[in-house]
Amino acid sequence: MTSGPFHDLDDYIALPRVSGLAVSADGSRVVTTIAELNAAKTEYVTALWELDPAGVAPARRLTRGAKGEAAPAFTADGDLLFTAVRPTEDDDKPPSALWLLPAAGGESVQLAELPAGITAVRTARSAPAVVIGAPLLPSSDTVDEERRLRKLRRDNKISAILHTGYPVRHWDKDLGPEQTHLFRVGADGELTDVTRNPGPALGEADFAVSPDGTFAVATWRVPAPGVALRSVLMRIDLQTGERSVIADDRFADLEHPAISPDGTQVAFTRETASTPEQAPRITLCQLGLGSGRWLELAAGWDRWPASVTWAHDGAAILVTADDNGRCPVFAVSLDGDVRQATADDFSYSNVIAAPDGTIYALRTSYAAPPHPVRIDPGGTITELPCVDTPELPGDLTELVATAADGTSVRSWLVLPSSQQPAPLLLWIHGGPLGSWNVWSWRWNPWLMAARGYAVLLPDPALSTGYGQDFIQRGWSAWGGPPYEDLMAAVDAAVADPRIDESRTAAMGGSFGGYMANWVAGHTDRFAAIVTHASLWALDQFGPTTDGAYYWAREMTPAMAQANSPHRFVEQITTPMLVIHGDKDYRVPIGEALRLWYELLTASGLPAADDGTSAHRFLYFPSENHWVLSPQHAKIWYQVVTAFLAEHVLGEPAQFPETLG
Repeated sequence: MTSGPFHDLDDYIALPRVSGLAVSADGSRVVTTIAELNAAKTEYVTALWELDPAGVAPARRLTRGAKGEAAPAFTADGDLLFTAVRPTEDDDKPPSALWLLPAAGGESVQLAELPAGITAVRTARSAPAVVIGAPLLPSSDTVDEERRLRKLRRDNKISAILHTGYPVRHWDKDLGPEQTHLFRVGADGELTDVTRNPGPALGEADFAVSPDGTFAVATWRVPAPGVALRSVLMRIDLQTGERSVIADDRFADLEHPAISPDGTQVAFTRETASTPEQAPRITLCQLGLGSGRWLELAAGWDRWPASVTWAHDGAAILVTADDNGRCPVFAVSLDGDVRQATADDFSYSNVIAAPDGTIYALRTSYAAPPHPVRIDPGGTITELPCVDTPELPGDLTELVATAADGTSVRSWLVLPSSQQPAPLLLWIHGGPLGSWNVWSWRWNPWLMAARGYAVLLPDPALSTGYGQDFIQRGWSAWGGPPYEDLMAAVDAAVADPRIDESRTAAMGGSFGGYMANWVAGHTDRFAAIVTHASLWALDQFGPTTDGAYYWAREMTPAMAQANSPHRFVEQITTPMLVIHGDKDYRVPIGEALRLWYELLTASGLPAADDGTSAHRFLYFPSENHWVLSPQHAKIWYQVVTAFLAEHVLGEPAQFPETLG
């Protein structure tokens, strides 16, 4: 029997995980973060590691804090900044503070702290300027007042929030009463608030600092009709705090600002506001700060830019964009020409340009978890030694099917190391505006391949990376082309002699969970269906999700009714495993509660008179949309594999003893 990290959940969960990247201004130093499982196996602790830019020497660990370090950023002088929680004898649960590790060597020192912690760190490339994002209570005029109010709420166990606007929640966080501010950090750690009274405008603090450190450009959220929000670009003077809107489009969200190396231009993305008839579109834009005029670059390019940074010489803008199951780096010139800078089977993120024309990035695919690379000006790509890539228990290939309307539908297909035809698992991605093109620690097909399954990862209608028309095919028609594309992909997969057509199951999370529910009500071809964080009754989901205004732009009530899986509950005859976390605010727990009740009372496979059922409900009271804690991720896989073994393989279900 083959062994490896994918054959044992404890070994898999203990694999180190790479994320984030920082490069010094001169390009001589590269730092990443590596998360490792703590001794109790209940959380991941991140540390900073220095990489060899030449790709020769092994990675070197820089920090060893018990609670971990994150958000690395280099100052113009080469010092390394990061955030960390460092307990003391007086305070065993302090907030995340800003620390500095000197370039000259020596121990790290605390540079700044705020009562509720620090959430973001940005620096200027050529000046000693540091800006942080941090939350403050709206009535706090000073840091001392902030401490007093925080202590008052904590001592009295007050969690109540009085809202005057929308939204009130985001993914798995309750919004308010605190608001994100930006602070300039002085050389002595003195903090200056440069965004007085921001309200909810800064949200998740997406901002960039100019190379000379004199100003920042931030994504700034403003109210829109129907309690909606939209994003404009705000210029913030880092000395005076004076701010002004520099780009505004009432029909779109302007995001991901990146300031040019000479400080005269800003690149950003523009995402049009959708309507029930028209899907959104994302394009790349460029603003001249001197003229105040902005324009779309490469307006005819049929891809969606996802991240934005500048080439070091300012001659081009480097973007990543989904493209046929990959996410390459593209260089877009200021006259709109698009050149693909990477041509391998990977997806790229954290792209950073160095002075010599070198580009550093993280890359990943279903063949490898995220790992750092150097891209030379000539296009040669070198992996930087970091963590070992685990050996895969099978093979990765591609499959192209043809939908009923003649559209090509491509998929990744993971095949196990077996000589026998394998049972097939259809995995449906979330989003729905997304693509199966990056390694996932949570939905990892190799864990299933190690148990003998083939895993099909299709990109149906609504998926990104295939052009605007491909997205539009499924817009506001979730139960139409997306479903038809999935079935076409399954038909193509089971035609492969390496697949056992008689043993198949379907799984999905979020939109993928919605589609799993839709599949359950429209076909009995699968032996089992797993639905995670899923949408069930769209009339109920729309007003209760954390961004109801966005949903209202996507589907009319009539469209939501037509595409709602709950209307087909009587046709469900397939055993279903329902999974949901209580702290999921994107798809509220009410969806799972209603789905579970209606499966047991109204489906074609209802509960027996004694209350027993072939269906199962795995509920996580403390988890969110993704189920992130290691111990719960382990249980997630244990229950899923037991459920599938029972219904797909015909084996007795062995659920984990930790469930009691």
